Amino acid sequence: MANSKKNNAQKNDNKLTVILIIGFIVIAAFATLYFLNNSSNKEKTSGSSNLYGKTDLAQSTIDILDDKNYQNIILPEDLEKKISSGDEEMVYFFKSDCPHCKRITPILMPLAKDMGVHIDQYNLLEFEQGWDQYNIKGTPTLVYYKDGKEQARVVGEQKEDIFKQFFEATILKDR
Repeated sequence: MANSKKNNAQKNDNKLTVILIIGFIVIAAFATLYFLNNSSNKEKTSGSSNLYGKTDLAQSTIDILDDKNYQNIILPEDLEKKISSGDEEMVYFFKSDCPHCKRITPILMPLAKDMGVHIDQYNLLEFEQGWDQYNIKGTPTLVYYKDGKEQARVVGEQKEDIFKQFFEATILKDR
């Protein structure tokens, strides 16, 4: 009987040891994943490829840093200068975590390129002052500026034809 209790105690100790080892492995795996993800994000935000000029970026912004459809990022001070210069300016206000923007951007940016229209992209998730400064009520919003003033805008998730008509009626009108 004493042997039986000793064997049961030894089995319980073995089970506990196995559980502790598995727990340690799981914790080590999560710590490794966290470290790798964190160092990858730091690498992406610290280089010259960071279009935002800052390192404290939302994860959804980090995720689009290398996306070809998000390479025309404009900084707030640069947008102010462009608009106040009076030149024509097409600006796409978006948020990197906006599901509508994620569906529209891959349609809008190639269309603009094909039509010879340059669009600057302003990320409202990173530069929140733009909401009030440019009277943006939702994303995506495409705005056409001329002579230092807003001339027209398209708001929300629209069909490609709407954007094409918008370009033709605004920035391409006199070309």
